[in-house]
Amino acid sequence: MENVVVESTEMRERTRLGMWLFLASEIMFFAGFIGAYVVLRTIQPATTPGHVNPFDDLGHLNKWLALVNTVVLITSSLTMALAVAAAHRGDNKAIAKNILITMVLGVTFLIIKGFEYNAKFQADHFPSTSVMYACYFTMTGFHGLHVLIGILFLFFIWLFAMRGRYSVNRNVGVEVTGLYWHLVDVIWIFLFPILYLL
Repeated sequence: MENVVVESTEMRERTRLGMWLFLASEIMFFAGFIGAYVVLRTIQPATTPGHVNPFDDLGHLNKWLALVNTVVLITSSLTMALAVAAAHRGDNKAIAKNILITMVLGVTFLIIKGFEYNAKFQADHFPSTSVMYACYFTMTGFHGLHVLIGILFLFFIWLFAMRGRYSVNRNVGVEVTGLYWHLVDVIWIFLFPILYLL
């Protein structure tokens, strides 16, 4: 019986370590995008009569939709934390409830981002329009893809919780999914001011 406990603990530690390594690679991935954006924006000369700075289009981004999306993701981080806390208690009902709310908030984020993208497309703003829009669509697009992947993970966690699969000693799946979701939120916390406010 003791061997089973040791193996379970080792598996949990390996799973956590694997997720932390994956998250580190994702941080480097987005740091590359953000770094490139900062460099591109910094080297652009100021707007003059003979030159238009492509980053002047930043004023056309919808700060209010982005602010709402920020609140949505921060709230989803709270519900995800509540789901992880419930998992540590082995409370499948609370896990399922909080994961469902987190999924709904994630879908809400994507819907709002869809409205924002649609407004850009209607105004003939595409990734090929300017350097600024190329950066905007690349960074927010990859972030949106990460949100979508997170929602898929959350769906399976919700499904397992509905089936009563989690317990005090069997909850690492909820924990590592929570880590991933928090990363998605933190990345947006960086993208929001860089793209919409600065």
